[in-house]
Amino acid sequence: MNKEHGRTAVRSIVGLVGVAVGAMLPLAAAHAAEKVKVGLMLPYTGTYAALGTAITNGFKQYVAEQGGMLAGREVEYFVVDDESNPAKATENANKLVKRDEVDVLVGTVHSGVALAMAKVARDSKTLMIIPNAGADELTGPLCAPNVFRTSFTNWQPAYAMGKVAAERGHKTAVTLTWKYAAGEQAVNGFADAFKGAGGKVLKQLTLPFPGVEFQPYLTEIASLKPDAVYVFFAGGGAVKFVKDYDAAGLKSSIPLYSSGFLTDGTLGAMGGAGEGLLTALQYADGLDVAKDKDFRSAYAASYKMQPDVYAVQGYDAAQLLKSGLDAVKTGKLEQGAMIKAMESATIDSPRGAFTLSKAHNPVQDIYLRKAEGEENKVVGVAAGKLADPARGCRM
Repeated sequence: MNKEHGRTAVRSIVGLVGVAVGAMLPLAAAHAAEKVKVGLMLPYTGTYAALGTAITNGFKQYVAEQGGMLAGREVEYFVVDDESNPAKATENANKLVKRDEVDVLVGTVHSGVALAMAKVARDSKTLMIIPNAGADELTGPLCAPNVFRTSFTNWQPAYAMGKVAAERGHKTAVTLTWKYAAGEQAVNGFADAFKGAGGKVLKQLTLPFPGVEFQPYLTEIASLKPDAVYVFFAGGGAVKFVKDYDAAGLKSSIPLYSSGFLTDGTLGAMGGAGEGLLTALQYADGLDVAKDKDFRSAYAASYKMQPDVYAVQGYDAAQLLKSGLDAVKTGKLEQGAMIKAMESATIDSPRGAFTLSKAHNPVQDIYLRKAEGEENKVVGVAAGKLADPARGCRM
């Protein structure tokens, strides 16, 4: 080979390498675009820490079932402890959106924090999935095309229980809750159904949050002699109320009803006072749903505990996200296509399959549950395929 031929051959080889490298660059760029950045903004300390952990576990359980990816994309997590503190919510959400540039915000438990998160999501046009907070406003007057929820509104289980109370022949009722948004929305939901069926709410009682001095209210309930009582309490307040209600002799004379949060995770601490209570919620123990049996088995194997409603809602948040990602198989996450796919999705949930309303809230069965031991056993459907009215939503 002469020198000229040698130089030509070298140039050819270099050219081929250049072409090969050039061809690889868009492939590398495409590969990088396969990732989806998920911002988990949930409580990991404080009162709601167990709820935040369960939601996270449920979300990651679904991702694990998909081989550790969603729609073929690697999932990168960015995690913020929101501490259930509304005062820090805007700053925390902005960290995820502006600093970490997440593709989707997932959160949270506390409605006050969720309302601030949703404002950040709307202002920045960031996709948001709410796996718990039940504030009616989030899919009501504050609804937005990029904001979805996989849990419930405060109205939904309360409305279902108002329907049950009327169907059981009760004509009068008294409601009691803490004076805060979640409680007030719940008792109003109960009243909507109960009064709509011809019942009369004699009085709506409230006490300051998180007060647990129930005796004056129990005395008033006894004097009003309603056919039924509906309450909205959770956690330690729920435990004390049910014990006090039982000790006052009211449990045996005036049926007590509530949304499921009264007895979820609290029956053991009630020491038998909660036995037999009827509650309504979008999840229950003993559902005859094949997906639920598989989910509970896999969750218990992964986390060495039984899942609860919060884990289910986290699991379904990941399912909903995948339905959007399925519409944008590779490259850029085109939000319009994702939203359209998420809006039309049917989620194969452990609670039973559900769709989304025009306001992006689950249209779902609300179950009637009976407390037996430390379980809330399903006894029927309190309201089938119930959609929140989404009052004020202009989407």
